[in-house]
Amino acid sequence: MSTTLLGAAVILAQILLVLAMSFALVRMMRGPRAQDRVLGLDTFYVNGMLLLVTIGVRTGSALYFEASLIIALLGFAGTVALSKFLMRGEVIE
Repeated sequence: MSTTLLGAAVILAQILLVLAMSFALVRMMRGPRAQDRVLGLDTFYVNGMLLLVTIGVRTGSALYFEASLIIALLGFAGTVALSKFLMRGEVIE
């Protein structure tokens, strides 16, 4: 019973994460300002990272967890760089 429930919950979470990624993609394309596009990109990479985690839970492979950690680190660094660029016009001071 609990394995079936966990499998159904993971599949539902993956469907909802793909839906959230599509909404973030729409925000990245339609965003009226650059800040909206950066926020959409940030949301997109977080949802992608969580999708990899749910795939890792479903398959039981540790490779997906490592890939999601790398995406989280690179996504955070990219968001900080884009935010600094939008605020100051330069990334390196």
